Amino acid sequence: MNHPRAVLLEAQAKQGLLPVCDHYSGVEVRMRKSLQLQAEMTEEWGACVFDVTLDCEDGAPTGGEAEHAALVTELALQAAPTHGIVPRVAVRVHPVDHPAFESDVATIVGQAGHRLCHVMLPKVESVADVARATQALRAAGHPDLPVHCLIESPAAVQQAFAIAAQPQVQSLSFGLMDFVSAHAGAIPASAMSSSGQFSHPLVLRAKLEISSAAHASGKVPSHCVVTEFNDVAALQALARRAACEFGFTRMWSIHPAQIRPILSAFAPDEADIEKAAEIILAAQAAEWAPISHAGQLHDRASYRYFWQLLERAHGTGRRLPSEVKVYFEPAASQLNGVV
Repeated sequence: MNHPRAVLLEAQAKQGLLPVCDHYSGVEVRMRKSLQLQAEMTEEWGACVFDVTLDCEDGAPTGGEAEHAALVTELALQAAPTHGIVPRVAVRVHPVDHPAFESDVATIVGQAGHRLCHVMLPKVESVADVARATQALRAAGHPDLPVHCLIESPAAVQQAFAIAAQPQVQSLSFGLMDFVSAHAGAIPASAMSSSGQFSHPLVLRAKLEISSAAHASGKVPSHCVVTEFNDVAALQALARRAACEFGFTRMWSIHPAQIRPILSAFAPDEADIEKAAEIILAAQAAEWAPISHAGQLHDRASYRYFWQLLERAHGTGRRLPSEVKVYFEPAASQLNGVV
């Protein structure tokens, strides 16, 4: 029997899924702790529920870029599977116009590209920047490594749809701090705060443009950082707003305390999971023909919605009914080439 993802998402079936949380660290001790925490939570939840992105752009000291790239390479190579679950480790390299960009890619991707889930490109301004990056990945021997693009300026927001449409681009992220500062004081500093970033019109417009651009090309929109990490309840509320009101399906974390609140905010609730499981099982029994459930008509359009809800539940460590949990076991996920 065909896997639901292969039936319902067709061409997207082989793209795989991204965890809803992308955790950044650039200092050695924090990078090591982040990888350790990822392994611990993988064991706890039975899935790799967040990415660890090792940061060269903000992590490397000026003049020490080569040494930092070597350290990132070492850490990526050391990351080991937990109970057969492969860790998700990425790297943020320097911008394509930075003197260290080429050497970052040559060192890290050249030596550890097979252990990376993606490369994050900061300060992407145009399709030409993506092309330069993909050329560097080819030269490093990993032409198919997914690229994530960080949109950080008004000009980049204007190009977001074209950037998202590039085949190798897997995700767009919003760089709030640089976006605000790129306006030469026209946007107040308060727009960089947890509350201000959800009220200033230019910031809201940028978020909506990036989210819409990503969805238009079937890519993943990733929400920006929240710098105030001590207020867990506020963080979770903001993350929930990013997911429910702005269409983001992923979010950055810059402190370990932010990971669980982000997972909780992006996770479906128990009632929705139960409903989705019932509909998907009934749809499969009907060989994906239209069905009636609780007095409502459902067809492939709603099947896609409820299947993706189950995928998000699995990716956030939520408990799934046993009848649908089997779809996420390795043997089932390899069916029809689904990965």
